[in-house]
Formats: sequence, structure tokens, C-alpha cells
Amino acid sequence: MSEELHDHDRGLSFDLPTLHRRKMIRLLAGVSLVPVVGCSGDDADTAGSSSSTSSASSAAASSGASGASCETIPGETAGPYPGDGSNGVNVLKESGVVRSDITSSFGSASGTAEGVALTITLTVVDAASGCDTAKEGAAVYLWHCDRDGNYSLYSESVTEENYLRGVQETDSKGQVTFTSIFPACYTGRWPHIHFEVYGSLDDATKATSITATSQLALPKDVCDTVYASDGYEQSVQNLGQISLESDMIFSDGYDQQMATVEGSVDKGYTATLTVPV
Repeated sequence: MSEELHDHDRGLSFDLPTLHRRKMIRLLAGVSLVPVVGCSGDDADTAGSSSSTSSASSAAASSGASGASCETIPGETAGPYPGDGSNGVNVLKESGVVRSDITSSFGSASGTAEGVALTITLTVVDAASGCDTAKEGAAVYLWHCDRDGNYSLYSESVTEENYLRGVQETDSKGQVTFTSIFPACYTGRWPHIHFEVYGSLDDATKATSITATSQLALPKDVCDTVYASDGYEQSVQNLGQISLESDMIFSDGYDQQMATVEGSVDKGYTATLTVPV
């Protein structure tokens, strides 16, 4: 892969303080995790053919916990490439960032991210109500790497692009849906998608008052299938060198962050996750 991927290794060191705080919170509280705002930077079944339908599910991911068992989404680092102003560039204040289709860049940029189609739906719910109340009028900023493992705005080959980043306001069901592509597996990290939850769209576009920062994990069987398709060759090798249990973000638990993913390479995939805040 490109020289940029060494920056991901450098960026992973930025994750350690947040990960350590998360574990300390668990030890001290002995109960549910408290969202931590980041400011920096598994092995399953073998997948079938690219034309077959693949799916993976998690009870916590698909429907969330309810009642007394409801817990807030684990707080994670935003990583070194957030684009929210905490590490250099701030895409949240740019006109055009509020959108559902994030495959292409906006504004003066014109690039389009190539890859297997992925539709991502997050359902934001109120943890204090037992996860039974949708958070209408909240906002979600979502971003992830492209098929080559590069992050727009930061990676050397795509610093002038801003694709695979977008903001949306939650509807009456607490949902936002983004049209995107399946991200790569780059050196040192399990395939994932970053997101921040804000109290309102106004807060998001002002890049202020983050409610929660976390990451969504993608299931191995689907990753295996997608990475067997054209353009994801390097991801095959990278995925073979990492597991959910060894990933520095998901190693201490990922039940609440594992998305339910269904679909196929030919028709595209859908990923869903419930996000209690």
C-alpha cells in the first residue's frame, strides 16, 4: 500500500490515551461505559462467492438493549483523521457537508470513491429512557477510509478530496442513512467506520458539543467476501494480520459496535447499528 499507511500506524498511538480512559472508566464504574469524546487522531466463518448474500448480526447492534440493560455506546477515539477541527481541517463548517450520499466529494472537489456499495443506517436512541425513545433532531457526522485505506483531507493522494464524510439530522425514528462504499482494511486496524453524535444539526455544523464519539465494526464474513472483489486486494493481506480480539479499539468488547450487515457484492450491502447516547 501507499506510504500513507505508515501514518495510520503513527495515528494508532494517538488512540491509546482514549482506550486507556475507556478501560479505567469500566474498572471504576463497574457498569455501563460513558461516552468519551476523542480529539485525535475475529475470526468468523469463511465467506461465500461474491454473488451470494452475506449477513452477520448482533442482538445489541441490530436492536440495542432495552430497559435496565440499555447501555450507552462505548466511547472511542476519533482517530488522527477526523476532519472535525480537532486535528487540522474542519469539514463540518463547509457548505455541502450535510448530505446522505457521501461517495463523492463536494464543493470545489470532484473525486468519487470507488468500491462495493454500502448503505449505512444508524439509529440514535436515548439510553436514559432504556433505549426506547428515538433521538429525533440529533445529528450524526460519519466518515471512513476509501478502498485503498486512505482518508480524504489527510492522506497524501486525496488531500484535496472530502468524500466519505457527511452529516445528517436524525428523523422521527432517530435514524440517519448514508450511501457510501465498503471501507478497506488498512494496516493495524480492524475494518471500521467512525461517527460522532451531536445534540443538533446546528451543533454538528458548528463542530461543537459532541454527545458521543464511537466506531462501528464490520463482520469478518462480509469483509472476506468484499475483499475478494477487484480493488480490495491489499485488504485481504491486512485483514489476515488483525482480529477483533487484537484490535486496539475493539479488543475490550465490540457487541454494541458490531453492525448488522446484509447484501452482496453485486447488489451492495446495508449496515445497521443502534446507537444509545
